[in-house]
Amino acid sequence: MAVIAITEQNHKKEIEESTKPVILDIYAPWCGPCQHMMPIVDELEKELSDLYKFAKINVDEARELSIKYGVSSVPTFVFIKDNEVKGKETGYMSKNDLKAKIDTHLGS
Repeated sequence: MAVIAITEQNHKKEIEESTKPVILDIYAPWCGPCQHMMPIVDELEKELSDLYKFAKINVDEARELSIKYGVSSVPTFVFIKDNEVKGKETGYMSKNDLKAKIDTHLGS
């Protein structure tokens, strides 16, 4: 699979009705740290896709969803389980740091 682009149209199906916990990457195409996070998110998606769903929201294209998740800066990562936000982290992180945050917020 790949990281799923979330829009107003598919948000309910992909996030609210997801049977897997979701790592939601909220980014902007003009944001440098966001660009640096993309390959890290892609790598983790390949490694962890059996456990988690990875999704992303472009703040410029889905402003209402960004507001819904209380995004004030990008990148913001929202950790969702059973349609409930379990945690939120902002800023650039190394792959190991992001993996640790996933374990912290969504681990069993």
